[in-house]
Amino acid sequence: MKIIIAGALFVASFYYSQTYPVSSISPEIKKNASAVIRSESTQVEINKIDEIIYKNYSAVSVLNKEAVSFAVPKIFYQKGDVISNVKVVVYDESGKKIKSFSKGDFLDIAANSQGSFYSDSRALILSYTPSVFPYTVEFSYEQKDESTVFIPDFTPFANFNISLEKSTFSVVNNSGINLRSKVYPSSFGYASVSADDKGNTKTYTYQNIPALDEEVLVPNPQKILPKVSFSLDEFNLVGKKGKITTWKDFGLWYHNSLLKPVSASTPQIKAEIAALNLTGTKEEKIKKIYQYMQSKTRYIFVSLGIGGWQPMLPDDVQKKGYGDCKGLTNYMKILLDEAGIESHYAIINSNPSAISFDKDFPKMGGNHVILVIPTEKGNIWLENTSQEIAFNHLSYSTTDRNVLAVKPSGIEIIDTPNYTAQQNREKQLINIVLNADKTINGKAKMQYTGNQYDFNLGFAGLSQKERNDALKSQMSMLNFENLEMNDFKNDRDVASINYDLSFKALNYSKLVGSSLIFRAVPIYSEGFFHDNETRNLPFETKFAYEDDYEIAYELPEGYFIEELPQNGILTSEFGTYSLSFEKKEAQLIVKRVIQIKKGIYNKEKYNDYVSFRKKILNADNSKIMISKKS
Repeated sequence: MKIIIAGALFVASFYYSQTYPVSSISPEIKKNASAVIRSESTQVEINKIDEIIYKNYSAVSVLNKEAVSFAVPKIFYQKGDVISNVKVVVYDESGKKIKSFSKGDFLDIAANSQGSFYSDSRALILSYTPSVFPYTVEFSYEQKDESTVFIPDFTPFANFNISLEKSTFSVVNNSGINLRSKVYPSSFGYASVSADDKGNTKTYTYQNIPALDEEVLVPNPQKILPKVSFSLDEFNLVGKKGKITTWKDFGLWYHNSLLKPVSASTPQIKAEIAALNLTGTKEEKIKKIYQYMQSKTRYIFVSLGIGGWQPMLPDDVQKKGYGDCKGLTNYMKILLDEAGIESHYAIINSNPSAISFDKDFPKMGGNHVILVIPTEKGNIWLENTSQEIAFNHLSYSTTDRNVLAVKPSGIEIIDTPNYTAQQNREKQLINIVLNADKTINGKAKMQYTGNQYDFNLGFAGLSQKERNDALKSQMSMLNFENLEMNDFKNDRDVASINYDLSFKALNYSKLVGSSLIFRAVPIYSEGFFHDNETRNLPFETKFAYEDDYEIAYELPEGYFIEELPQNGILTSEFGTYSLSFEKKEAQLIVKRVIQIKKGIYNKEKYNDYVSFRKKILNADNSKIMISKKS
């Protein structure tokens, strides 16, 4: 016992004898870093199926104000967790102690971005405002938890502009339950993890990993960095014990323990379905139920019971008219059940950069829930948290990845749709009157589908003035005297947003003698693409898309077309572009089509991509000359 106590005291004194002067950070680790993780240690002790203890230590040097929030000491916990041995010490640049804190100095708040509405998820936060940079925060605590299903992944860091000197992650498995682990190397060789497996202890280490700079088009850090995942074959989640040796095992537990207890219908729900008088095809019935559900519910964050993973009762959602993704999806499922239509609760990783579940490594995960409905014509997908989103449409944050579809027979891993460039489409039909005073009057019809529908869905919740102001900002390439959006329509049957524009813009043309010169494409995507000979990271075009423009210019009376650029086509591995010109009496018709492919590319190809985009910008700015008839 004396030896154990002496050892514990030695570890504590070792940690807190390190003062970490900022001057000792190497230039390579400082490069592009707003904060440096000087030392980090996580020891996970699994004692039994319902007892896990985390011993956490970190020392982080904050170099500038951009990383203040990253270094704020915080402890996320659930009701029933035991938090102890909380200690924080703040040091100045040279390593001199400034201040120390204990658990009593922390604020206890709801741990969700939407506020404190119905949540068992909590966080202890230390509110500390630094007065001078740089400084170092040393932070340690222990956390005892009865839920053993959430052993976190071990990654170097999860944010841009954070670097790492050393981090270790040890799992001591005293439970006798099989612990699986899997190393996922960096696809781009950016960093690597070393592993040591001795008896019931697995230890993993990262050392000297430079920061990821948030370069243009850089993928999510999860796609660049290595990670190690862990999962126990048997686990506990707030008193609910289960197995996760296979996805089938896990799905059976999930269905029977989390979903079945909250799957009961009610007379009121039966009456709702009866009142809809459903007729027509299966798809028409699903659409009518879905749009009814949207009309009477709204999204509110709820994280109560069984670790926040069990949905609200459908009866509660029906009566109160609100719920989170779990509750709303479960309510929609029960409505479909009452209509005799099979559907499946589907767990997904919602993220702009697609992240999928590993089919060969069953593990609790996901951050969102949607609904999948099998039909003879294919799956129908429902996003249940939005009152505005279209039927059978998934946004860019949920397409092109897989879901865990929970069935009574277990989990089936199903891919969500991957929209093609033609489906992710912007269509512009623009009529422009060129005036001799260099102004233009224009009318346009705009249409957006697929992922481009998502980017314009925000207009649905805006007033007329807000829409006009947002468009002026978005289309800043034109010097508007006035701009009006009219007839905005969110077609929720086919996932299409349509609206009309009327506008007047100043100084569109340039007067050269008695001639006017103007650019070929009035409304286009402004991009700032610069060569980068020292780029460190790969780049990603997150989704494929197509822009199809047809612009009809009406010439001022007494003018004729004197000079036209050549028709052109650009082709590259990143996509294609075409621009063509056609004279038609007193009109000039310009047609522009750009198609960009989805993909992740090595950093060596970045300047090729920049060159392709610059050629497109140059073509968009092709000059047309019209002159007065003599």
